[in-house]
Amino acid sequence: MEFQEERLDVRYLTPTATLERVWDVRQRKILARLLEKDTTVEITDPLDSTMVLNMGPQHPATHGVLRVLIQIDGETVVKCVPELGYLHRGYEKLAEHVTPYEFIPHTDRLDYIAPMSNNVAVVLAFEKLGGIEVPERAQWIRMLVAELARISSHLMAMGSTCMDVGAMSVFLWAFAEREKLYDIFQQICGARFTTSYTRIGGVANDIDDHVLEQIRAWAQEFPKNLKTFGKVVHRNRIFLDRLVGVGYISAEKAVQLGLTGPTLRGSGVEYDIRKMFPYLRYEDVEFDVVTYTEGDAWARYMVRIDEMFESIRIVHQILDRMPKGPVMAQNPRLVLPRKGEIYTRMEELIMDFILINFGFRTEPGEIYSAVEAPKGELGFYIVSDGSGEPWRLKIRSPSAANLQGLAPMVEGSMIADVVAIIGSIDPVMGEADK
Repeated sequence: MEFQEERLDVRYLTPTATLERVWDVRQRKILARLLEKDTTVEITDPLDSTMVLNMGPQHPATHGVLRVLIQIDGETVVKCVPELGYLHRGYEKLAEHVTPYEFIPHTDRLDYIAPMSNNVAVVLAFEKLGGIEVPERAQWIRMLVAELARISSHLMAMGSTCMDVGAMSVFLWAFAEREKLYDIFQQICGARFTTSYTRIGGVANDIDDHVLEQIRAWAQEFPKNLKTFGKVVHRNRIFLDRLVGVGYISAEKAVQLGLTGPTLRGSGVEYDIRKMFPYLRYEDVEFDVVTYTEGDAWARYMVRIDEMFESIRIVHQILDRMPKGPVMAQNPRLVLPRKGEIYTRMEELIMDFILINFGFRTEPGEIYSAVEAPKGELGFYIVSDGSGEPWRLKIRSPSAANLQGLAPMVEGSMIADVVAIIGSIDPVMGEADK
């Protein structure tokens, strides 16, 4: 190798480097040659330069396969670039090759912390495309399961945020409450996690009265437990220091970046689709839109805590006003027949086969439908060419939108703050990498 091509590795040197202080033999020879030629040796102190680090995509605190590329100056983050796409879901492309009924189970795997809410969102979109009317009882049941899913998701956000900054007990307690909700989901539809409960035209099955009473009993007990969880950490000095004033983003910047849900309302923007564009029966129930103006990690965390109390308030109103009646629309051309009819009548068996395998035909056109999911606006944009499968389907996932705010929140913070800031955004990569 020619001498000119050799390089001196500054990691072996200090500003007062001499031959005696360079212990690596090869580097010592290079330095000796440079000194013989009277070449100026410029030594850079590593403490005076920035460093680039990777956080993720395999990292316990990134809430999934999220890669965060950070440039640091000492312990301070100078620049941050979040990189998505490591999960490779491909659900939007997959939707073009399956019927609406076949696509519903895939929405369980988007925000897999709140599958009940995802089912409601996609079914409302397909019903808007097909002009399908849904029985009143089914609409109230959808509201009920969506609010229970919101509480389940916020419990996970509460527990994981606490664990990210060192409060392990709250994480375990939050999981204990989520187990109670999973037991309720199992009573409702026979599944705990991947539910696929909401169907086009209604819901898969009615909810028995004893299950509704079980939900009421849990809803009466839960606020007391939630307050107990908060007493452990909400006045803890370490917990407050890790969240208050950390990861600030202004209301103007949050709107410019398209942030949504608690991440947006934590900056003081009072935007909630349940109030702004009511769907189902949300215009018939009373609840407040929770906002905090601080715009930091603490504000985003507290929005979710207060929203759980508001969801309980909605749940009680739903249980008090739940009407009687059918839970599935009677529209054989667009809606699946009931199983009892499929097994006993030939016409219903034929329609079930056609709808599952070929879908239902609609007029060519496009629609957009969105709900206020636990993490924000979950929207489905569907383009129909008149066939039984979507020509195009685009998912407006709140996790992907909210991660756009990670860079401005992180830059200027400490390395350890990155973990707390990601927790305050509460992303799920299953829907971010859709």
